[in-house]
This record gives sequence, structure tokens and C-alpha cells, in this order.
Amino acid sequence: MAEVNIGINGRSFSIYCEDGQEDRVLQLGSYVDSRFREIAQAGAATNEAHLLVLTSLMMADEVFDLRSDLNDIQEQMKHAKGSVEQEAEVARVIEELSERVEKATARIQGA
Repeated sequence: MAEVNIGINGRSFSIYCEDGQEDRVLQLGSYVDSRFREIAQAGAATNEAHLLVLTSLMMADEVFDLRSDLNDIQEQMKHAKGSVEQEAEVARVIEELSERVEKATARIQGA
């Protein structure tokens, strides 16, 4: 286990994480601190606890929006995959019909 110190609102917090995850935890801490400061500057909170709750809610809202976007993209990919499969089937049928027309043409020309 590794220990990382992150700063949020001028306070230092010791966080334990898996070895190799230190940079990620530092990035996350920096992001939380920046969101915290943005909300603090907006003057939307009455005290630090309220500010922490608002920050958590804003970040949870971001996560929910991203998950919704991901679900939409996955749905679009499913439909696109279905369209690609349909197009492949149409191409296969056209190829088969083309071969049949060529054979029929050859028979007619040979007769």
C-alpha cells in the first residue's frame, strides 16, 4: 500500500492506495479540489460541510451524465452494428444474384 497526501481547500489528507496508483490519486485529489474551489467561489454554500456536499453532488451529477452519454453511445453502436450486419447481408445477396445473372448470361450466349 502506498500513501499519498492530497490537498483539498487548503487541508491535507493522507490517502492510502494500491502501489502504482499514486499519480491517479493525486490527479483525483486535484480535480476534487478544483471543483470544490469553483463551487466555493460561486458562493453557493454556507459552510465547509455544505460545500463538501454540493461538490459531491455536482461530481455525482457529472458521473451520471457521463454514464448516460456512454449508454447512448453503446445503444448507437448496437444499432450501427445491426446496420453493418444488414448491409453485409444485402451485399452477399447482391453478389449471389450477380453470379446467377452471369451464369444465365453465359448460358444464353452459349445457346
